[in-house]
Amino acid sequence: MSEKKIAISVEGVKKVYKLYQKPFHRVLDALGVGKHNYREHEALKGVDFKIHQGECVGIIGTNGSGKSTILKIITGVVNPSAGKVTVNGRISALLELGAGFNMEYNGIENVYLNGTMMGFTEEEITAKLDDILAFADIGDYVYQPCKTYSSGMFVRLAFAVAINIDPEILIVDEALSVGDVFFQAKCYHKFEEFKKMGKTIVFVSHDLSSIQKYCDRVILLNKGEKLGEGLARDMIDAYKQVLVGQYQVAEEESSLLDDEDIRALAAEAAGHNPQLLEYGTKEAEIFDYYVTDEKGVRTTAIVKGTRFTIHYKVKFNVDKPAPIFTYKFKNARGTEITGTNTMYEKAFLESVCAGEVKEVTFTQVMSLQGGEYLLSLGCTGFEGDVFQAYHRLYDVLNITVISDKDTVGYYDMFSEITVK
Repeated sequence: MSEKKIAISVEGVKKVYKLYQKPFHRVLDALGVGKHNYREHEALKGVDFKIHQGECVGIIGTNGSGKSTILKIITGVVNPSAGKVTVNGRISALLELGAGFNMEYNGIENVYLNGTMMGFTEEEITAKLDDILAFADIGDYVYQPCKTYSSGMFVRLAFAVAINIDPEILIVDEALSVGDVFFQAKCYHKFEEFKKMGKTIVFVSHDLSSIQKYCDRVILLNKGEKLGEGLARDMIDAYKQVLVGQYQVAEEESSLLDDEDIRALAAEAAGHNPQLLEYGTKEAEIFDYYVTDEKGVRTTAIVKGTRFTIHYKVKFNVDKPAPIFTYKFKNARGTEITGTNTMYEKAFLESVCAGEVKEVTFTQVMSLQGGEYLLSLGCTGFEGDVFQAYHRLYDVLNITVISDKDTVGYYDMFSEITVK
């Protein structure tokens, strides 16, 4: 069987932005007046990769790694400072939904306007109009000016236009989570249809579960450089190492992360929340908290079905007869999902003296569905019949659960099924 054709070729692509200290410096630079009015920022530093027709390729990396920039260059929204991009096929891009819509036009008029901007003929748009309107499902509002739409209706229409016109290459940048849960399900179903049809898909997302589920191959970027590419699970593992500054390049390669990069990445993605809620008597104080995966690597991303450990230390400032150590998971909406403590588990029922430091670990299998969760920690206890909170830290860490199969509700029961 012959090798699949190249759909997208990216060769040595660099992108340098000028960052101006003040707005009028941009004007001076345009006029050629004055010097050193800006500093240069390298968003991309010579990136190379190829995507074959029919592949679904994910691009992952921390904020500022260059993911959105490379997509904008591929789609022609932004020109590279150096290098070459070749695209073989007609592109539909889900980047900034609704860009190019005229808010004075009604929905139908904007469908034709947006479709034309994507390079489709009026006949092609007309042939797809019924599918677009059915997918958006905003009723008679489609005949009203877009300035009267709610934000939800607006993104539904914009998404419907982009995904229902028949492209050869689909570019998706964090755009599958628009609208309510039912519309999101419809979006993912359409995405799966594209994949089954053998369309070429380039998918950028922080949702590692979706990356693992849909992508044949993944490219890992960091600070404008390509660190690697390969199977989704391998690149997600590497990404988790980048998050805590433990990513190791091959010995023959020059290091892509200097000490300053490592410290910055560790601070950024060890998951600490600078706006956490903290309270308590401070008779005990929690510090040095983190999570490790089944390999013992510090991380904020856990694969569903694997074992992980919550770690934290507690320093006691006064004697305590029987302190209780706790943890709790909440979802992004603040709903408490699960948690436990040493009293429930009958794991620690001892007294502690002032000056002691206790290292606490909770090890368990991750059974939560794929998604984003917030971890809270606590040290409490009873003084006679009175309950006391010595130290509580709410929403200290953002934990991502990676899953390629989710079931109903908050948990996976990991059912074993037989049908005879």
